[in-house]
Amino acid sequence: MSQKTIPFTPLVDSLPAAIPFIGPETLERQRGKPFDARIGANESAFGMSPKAIAAVIEEAPRSAWYGDSLSWPLRAALADHHGVDPDEILIGAGIDALLGNVVRILAGPGAAVVTSAGAYPTFNYHVTGFGAALKTVPYRDDAEDPDALIAEIKETGAPLAYFANPDNPMGTWYDAGTIQRLIDRIPDGCVLVLDEAYIDFAPDGTAPALDPANPKVLRMRTFSKAHGMAGLRIGYTIAHKDLITGLNKVRNHFENNRLAQVAALASLQDLSFVQSVCQEVARGREEINAIAKGLGLTALPSATNFVAIDMGRDGDYARTVLKELDARGVFVRMPGVAPLDRCIRVTVGTQQDRKIFGERLTEVLASLA
Repeated sequence: MSQKTIPFTPLVDSLPAAIPFIGPETLERQRGKPFDARIGANESAFGMSPKAIAAVIEEAPRSAWYGDSLSWPLRAALADHHGVDPDEILIGAGIDALLGNVVRILAGPGAAVVTSAGAYPTFNYHVTGFGAALKTVPYRDDAEDPDALIAEIKETGAPLAYFANPDNPMGTWYDAGTIQRLIDRIPDGCVLVLDEAYIDFAPDGTAPALDPANPKVLRMRTFSKAHGMAGLRIGYTIAHKDLITGLNKVRNHFENNRLAQVAALASLQDLSFVQSVCQEVARGREEINAIAKGLGLTALPSATNFVAIDMGRDGDYARTVLKELDARGVFVRMPGVAPLDRCIRVTVGTQQDRKIFGERLTEVLASLA
């Protein structure tokens, strides 16, 4: 019997069999036991608002029904919260799902798409998955470089570009004035994805004013971080109505499940809880900074729920530290591109997580001395 070939499209056939991130559950199965400190995926260690949990419990019996395909109550509440029109908001299954559809509607096969080398890998995954051509510029002083981004957009004629503020994986950030100047410089024919997943943790004055009348920018926000809903997969974009219409043409209209919608709505109405999470994260960052300093290392300033620690050598050394921490039951991650990969990236976990991290990082460094 002859071997049958699966008729993949040429594009799919050319793609690597890889995903942006290996999940911690997969890593635990590989190591044969759970981690003692799960502080690598930038999940919230502080859970959801009690009001959100209560809303999920109340809604659970209705899970046999599809969720509202328009996510109307949540969109209306977000519109009121941000002072925009509901038609300028689209809900998605996290920023990741929104990014895929943005690439799909704006960057056809072969089109140039600009980002920073070492920035959020899931965006790159969607770019290559839809056949566009990824163009990258280097970081400057451990931060994404607005000037280099604009120059590359103009050089390539890219219809789409990506910039995160605050940044993942380095935690660095720019003030609102700098970001607004970046938005103002986006040339005609290009749209900027401004990923603000970590904006809740950033200092006041980090986010420029929302302006959905501008068709050159999509602002991305999420309930995964400060709201503690990474497992529910819900985020949103604020953008010009025509961009929202374009996304509505291709999205999965029932991807936002009922439980995620009611949880997000309840959490939006409990901002005091979100503020308490941000305060705990700020304290945790300081503790991680102190751990790094005590070991002769440098922690980069961060406006996120994680801290990048400069290990003081090259990427090979940082990867060895990561491997040794894994062997000792501590899950952290690191940037994937030099020179950023001299760092490891540590999520602010609970106080117990931070204690375990400090003790075991001390052990690792002693073993490598």
